[in-house]
Amino acid sequence: MKYKISAVSYANTYPFLYGLKKSSIIDTIDLSLDYPSDCAKKLINNQVDIGLVPVAIIPQLKEHYIISDYCIGAEGKVKSVLLLSDVPLHEIKTVLLDYQSKTSINLTKVLAKHFWNIQPQWEEAEEGFENTIKNSTAGVIIGDRTFNLSKNYSYVYDLAEEWQKFSGLPFVFACWVSNKKITPNFIKEFNEAIGVGVNNISSVLDFYAIENEKKLELLNYLTNNISYLLTDNKRKAIKKFLDLV
Repeated sequence: MKYKISAVSYANTYPFLYGLKKSSIIDTIDLSLDYPSDCAKKLINNQVDIGLVPVAIIPQLKEHYIISDYCIGAEGKVKSVLLLSDVPLHEIKTVLLDYQSKTSINLTKVLAKHFWNIQPQWEEAEEGFENTIKNSTAGVIIGDRTFNLSKNYSYVYDLAEEWQKFSGLPFVFACWVSNKKITPNFIKEFNEAIGVGVNNISSVLDFYAIENEKKLELLNYLTNNISYLLTDNKRKAIKKFLDLV
C-alpha cells in the first residue's frame, strides 16, 4: 500500500520535498503538490492520507494525528505571510483574503479582533486580486508571490511577527497531519527523510537549480525566517490559535 500525500509547492517546502525525493520512502508514497487550501480539502475529503495542511483546518478532521517533528513555522518575521496596505491599520476599510490558505485568513481575523482592534470588511479574493490592493483596501498575501510585492506598499504587516507581539509565542502555519493512524515505522522513515532536507538547505537550493541572484535571498529566508522544528512552544501556539479561532 502506498500512502497518498499532499504537500505545498512553495519554496518553504523545498527542504521537505528534497528530503522525500532523496529517500527510499519516495517509492512508498503517492505525492501530489497543491495550494495549502487544496491540501486541506484533500485531507478532509479522505483523498489523501497525509497532508502538509494549514493548522486552522485541524478541527474539521474527524480524526487527526500530527505525525512529524517538523512544520512550517516562524519565531519572528516569516516574510511570506503579509498584510499589505497603502494606509495604516486603523484606516483600512476592506481586507482581501488570499484564497490559498485558511490559516493566514484566520490569523488575520484573530489579530484584527484581539490585537489591532479593527473591524474591516472581509472579502474572499480570487486569482489576480493582488492588483486591486490600493487606497483603503488591504490584502493578505501568502507564499512566494510576497517576495516581489511587499516593496510596492507603504505598510507591510508580517503576520508571524504580529502574532509574536500579541502572544509571545512562535507561529505554526502548517504541519504534517494524517487523517488515520500511520504505522510507526513509516513515521520514523518519514521524519528522517524530512530532516535530511531541513538540515541541508544549501543542497536543497542546488537541487532546485535556484539562480544565483535568488539563492542568497532564499537561503536567508529558509534558514532565518522559516523555523522548521515543531517545538513545545509551537504546539502551545497551535492550541492558543485554535482556541481563539
